[in-house]
Amino acid sequence: MTAKDAILLQKREIELRMQERYIPRNATLPGQENKLIHVIIGPRRAGKSFFAIHSLAEEGLFGYVNFDDEALMGEHTVSEIVPAIESVYGKASTLLLDEIQNLPGWELFVNRLSRQGFHLYITGSNAHLLSKDLATHLTGRHTLTTILPFSYREVLRLEGGKYTESEYKEHLDRYSETGGFPEPLVTEINRKEYLARLFDAVIFKDIIRRYNIRAHQGLSDLAAYLCSHTATEYSVHRLTTVTGVRSDLTVRKYLNYLEEAFLFFSIPRFSYKVREQVSSHRKIYCIDNGFITAKGFFHSAHRGRLYENLVAIALQHHALLGEISLFYWKNAADEEVDFVIREGRQTEQLIQVCVDAKNRETREREMKALLKAGRDLHCDRLLLLTRDEEGEEEFTWFGMQGVIRLIPLWKWLLSLPENAGHPSGDSAAVTTSGDI
Repeated sequence: MTAKDAILLQKREIELRMQERYIPRNATLPGQENKLIHVIIGPRRAGKSFFAIHSLAEEGLFGYVNFDDEALMGEHTVSEIVPAIESVYGKASTLLLDEIQNLPGWELFVNRLSRQGFHLYITGSNAHLLSKDLATHLTGRHTLTTILPFSYREVLRLEGGKYTESEYKEHLDRYSETGGFPEPLVTEINRKEYLARLFDAVIFKDIIRRYNIRAHQGLSDLAAYLCSHTATEYSVHRLTTVTGVRSDLTVRKYLNYLEEAFLFFSIPRFSYKVREQVSSHRKIYCIDNGFITAKGFFHSAHRGRLYENLVAIALQHHALLGEISLFYWKNAADEEVDFVIREGRQTEQLIQVCVDAKNRETREREMKALLKAGRDLHCDRLLLLTRDEEGEEEFTWFGMQGVIRLIPLWKWLLSLPENAGHPSGDSAAVTTSGDI
């Protein structure tokens, strides 16, 4: 098959996809008024292409090439791509290049097209590879948009309607298990089977095949183990022991691959000492709760971990955009705060996630950790995310005193900005009217 034939088939697929239902995303795509290269990153099947296609369709004609296509692999094809695009799309000056990381030397190709005057939009499913090459080759000449699976707000928009407070909670509990990958939400396919296959496909396509891993059972075992232990601390040596991988170095390499492929992400333990921060344990989170329930061992007692993972995903979106730095806090007495939000050198907010804040013992434990972390990190914005509780509480512990805000998780998720912005957690404008 020639490059022209492949691009023509892709054009027909796009025309069919444009007829499918589209749910607007909580993101905006920069227009064509400048010469910057617009980069869209996120997990496979999270909706990057659909988002870009619908955004560009509003602005007029554009050419489309999907490099997740074996017909477009190989050096001999690169020189044929631009003539093939012109043959299929005419003189389109705007190009959408999908899954660009599959093209060897893609950054040179993109730079050349940019110099030739094309308005470029590129997507990719490899976080670190793209960011490394962007920093090296496209510095100061690109914008970055991150598309993750549907947020809680987007899922509510998908289902439509107005909700009572109890219905918001029911939707949240369901979303905490199903996650936000679009296809299972808009079709009748089996969600768990789809997500399990997608998870395995990402591991094969974006890790095993890309890095030519031959003995890959250890990688698969590690990924399954992380799904079952999301929102927990880990050490590389411990992971080596429980998965049977041959060395700590190999486990560290596998973790990097899993994060590059947008399956997991880690957050470090905060310390003012850089060496201590680097050497401390990290906490692992999954990019979508649906993967956790499809591939990991799950039961109702893990609801707290699912809630915590939702908060981690929401905050990680802002961290990916460089708006915040994200950590957790833990002291020598093993008291822990789930999330430390930093902007520059300042700790802006401390967030604790607690499903059962009505239990007095649990409530005091979580508040005590917040109070101690607030003292150590010089931060008085203390937030406890719950399932039901809301309000403010003055909390005192052996001479320490602070005001802790309690906000239901569903309300906090709806309070986050529609597009990129600071995740302040201010819920004042959120009501239960369903007017989202």
